[in-house]
Formats: sequence, C-alpha cells, structure tokens
Amino acid sequence: MEPRKTVVPGPMGLLELVGVDLGVSAPRVVSQAEVDAFADLTGDHQWIHVDVERAKDGPFGSTIVHGFFTLALVPLMFGETLEVAESSMGVNYGLDKVRFVAPLRPQEEVRARATLVSAELLGDGVGVHAAARVVVERVEDGQLCCVADIVFRYYV
Repeated sequence: MEPRKTVVPGPMGLLELVGVDLGVSAPRVVSQAEVDAFADLTGDHQWIHVDVERAKDGPFGSTIVHGFFTLALVPLMFGETLEVAESSMGVNYGLDKVRFVAPLRPQEEVRARATLVSAELLGDGVGVHAAARVVVERVEDGQLCCVADIVFRYYV
C-alpha cells in the first residue's frame, strides 16, 4: 500500500469529507533506542519495554513499544494523510477513544490509515471542528496496533 494523502484548500473543505478515507502514511520504524528514550522521558521503565534480554522470555518474545509512544506517533502519521493547505492554525483538540489492540515490537514497520468521522463549522465560523479515526497497523501483516479517534480544529 503506497502512501496517499488528501489535500483540501482550507478548513471548510473538511465539511465535505466526512466518511472519506483520507489516506495512508509512509511506513515508520521505532527503534529500541527510541523506546529507551521514551522510557527516560516518561519514567516508564517497565521491563517489557526496556530489558531486551528479559523480554525474550516474556509474553511477546521481545520488548514492545509503549502504547503511549505509539499514540504519540498518531499526529505525525495523520499529518501524512491529510493536508489543509491554507489555514491560520491547526490544533490537536483531544481524543475520544483510544485502544491498544496489539503490541508493536521495535523494528517492525507501521503505517497509519485515517478516515474523517465528523466535521462541523465552529459556531463563530472561524474554522472547523473535526474528528478522524486513525488506525496504526503493522505493515507486514496488517495487524492493528492502535486505534485512536482524534479530535482537531483548523482555523481560517
């Protein structure tokens, strides 16, 4: 599956895309060094993430990427599926639902697919409030790793 992006000229273009498959991000790999750095930043040094030797005998046969690290990749990969060409500002507004469906191991390629699930004009007409379902999946077998309903706003 090749990377693919939807481009809209401005925020109002989102209003016509509800239910539309926006695109697919480029494949991405998370290294063990990045997992270790994330553990240092968050204080989450659970052995399943950082102890390579112990994790070989663990339930997944290797270390796994923190779920919140996978989630942190969502805005980056979502940006590869949707571009609002002209806007004064875009903001992450929050999350409605997140599930970590299957573990992601370091060195596995993942990509994101996104679908716009809602879009509505902000009351004062200065932008659009929207939500997208972003699915992070392993490239090798299509196994879902994370499903996140993200909420965002783009302003005129």
